[in-house]
Amino acid sequence: MTIDRRKFLTITGSSVAAGILAACNSRGPKSAERLLNYAERKNEVIERGLFRHTSMDATISGTHLAGAALPSYFISKTVPIWNEAQRGKWTLEIGGMVDRPLRLTLEQLVALPRISERVNHYCVEGWTAVEQWTGVRLSELARLAGVHKGSEYVDFISFDDGYHESWDIDSAMHRQTVVAYGLDGHMLAPAHGAPARVYSPVKLGYKNTKYLTKIMFLANRTGGYWSDQGYEWYGGV
Repeated sequence: MTIDRRKFLTITGSSVAAGILAACNSRGPKSAERLLNYAERKNEVIERGLFRHTSMDATISGTHLAGAALPSYFISKTVPIWNEAQRGKWTLEIGGMVDRPLRLTLEQLVALPRISERVNHYCVEGWTAVEQWTGVRLSELARLAGVHKGSEYVDFISFDDGYHESWDIDSAMHRQTVVAYGLDGHMLAPAHGAPARVYSPVKLGYKNTKYLTKIMFLANRTGGYWSDQGYEWYGGV
């Protein structure tokens, strides 16, 4: 059983910061939209400048895994669960600007070279948790699919009521960006994005699409569920 998001914020001592950030969920008055868009573009330039592909996230020694206390999030009315009777067997499609489009079952995904790392999860609401993700590096999937050099963006598409978020290619190819099927030593549960999701500590939580069905390598960015509503598109950490 998971605790609700607000209780988790109280436990972590971040409820004040979270309340401030969570309240900023609209674009604000139209008169300020141009200024906000300008500020976001400038922020992205700075974030891209600070990003280092070789920098690795590391947790503080002695920290505990969040486990069942990790808040769940989805936009559907109920927890999204892949129904094989209705949809057939789940597969992950990898396409777009690639030489070899892939369609992987969960069994095929698990059979690929795996990585298991303990990293931080950074939420836009202000709290941080430590988690151990197990999965396949996205860079390995890109290699298998033969991604074209002209691909500058990656769109992660979900069966959670059409949720998606697009990323810059550099963040997607970071060594700690994975398509995860395991969390804290167990196979991913429906509450946290089963059968598979994208995860990377270089992006804020809302950029890490759960309930993954497609990964599309593209020449242009395609926005995202939250970034289309005024949240920062880059969402870097």
